[in-house]
Amino acid sequence: MRDDEFKWEPYGPAMTMKVKGAVAGGRVVDWTFDVWSQSHNMRPGDPDGINLLGSWYLADAKLPGPARQAAQPNGAGDRNAITLYDFPRQRTTHHLIMDNPVRTSALRALGAYANVFAIESFMDELAAAAGIDPVAFRLAHIKDERERAVIEAAAKAAAWKPGEKGDGRRGRGIGYARYKTVATYIAVIAEVEVNRTTGIVKVPRIWTSADAGQIINPDGLTNQIEGGVIQSMSWTLHEHVRFDRNGILSEDWMNYPILTMPDVPKVETVLINRPNERALGAGEAAQGPTAAAIANAFAAATGRRIRELPLTPERVKAALA
Repeated sequence: MRDDEFKWEPYGPAMTMKVKGAVAGGRVVDWTFDVWSQSHNMRPGDPDGINLLGSWYLADAKLPGPARQAAQPNGAGDRNAITLYDFPRQRTTHHLIMDNPVRTSALRALGAYANVFAIESFMDELAAAAGIDPVAFRLAHIKDERERAVIEAAAKAAAWKPGEKGDGRRGRGIGYARYKTVATYIAVIAEVEVNRTTGIVKVPRIWTSADAGQIINPDGLTNQIEGGVIQSMSWTLHEHVRFDRNGILSEDWMNYPILTMPDVPKVETVLINRPNERALGAGEAAQGPTAAAIANAFAAATGRRIRELPLTPERVKAALA
């Protein structure tokens, strides 16, 4: 039965991020990032135990191992928590949650999705505090030319206008990251339309630029990037497990909605080929920047910032009230 699957399957771990920063002279002069999360590594074949529900109820029960952290740069809950921006002072702390009443496992991109969302959302807030365009603000904190190239390529593809403003209902935003800090570089620009009456957020267009090193299969790489964008849109606008004190309430597709085909945007992807560089993994690179781009576009459109995902109609209407 569908409700058995929804109620008993493992979920992606919850995450909370706290970001503090200071700006002086148009530059970030201090940055502190804290993330609280359980291990995202509780896969079925965990070497320290078994994360299969049925095995817990055997006469000779096989239980999951203790929460553990993966080493950087891969990380788990702290994946992409360490930003590559050029800040003179930066401190990042991962607070590993050892115990969790809910069975969790590895959701795609692990902690990178939420960490990039938080980092890139706050970069937009700092840019606004400094009175600087979000694209220009990011470029001012980048030394790596490959990072710079993907941001500039996405901005060019989207015909980004420095200092552009939303009109209360429409706006655009940017998100950027290098996945795991060692894999694909990617920038995403999203355009959103906000229905202020219903609280529904639509994303009609997305532009991306990616540097995955030497491109072996351009069509395959494009599919990886655009698939990640669409998956992230579903997470960012719709997906979350509903529950109360008695248990899980998300028992079917009606109360666990996902993105549907009519809401898939037009996606334009620019690939930067680096034939003299090694090929890089790209399958999970777009998810974090896409979430940030949508959230930043919403803030640009409405002047209101939502710091909790997904951007449900209820949260949107509350933010606009």
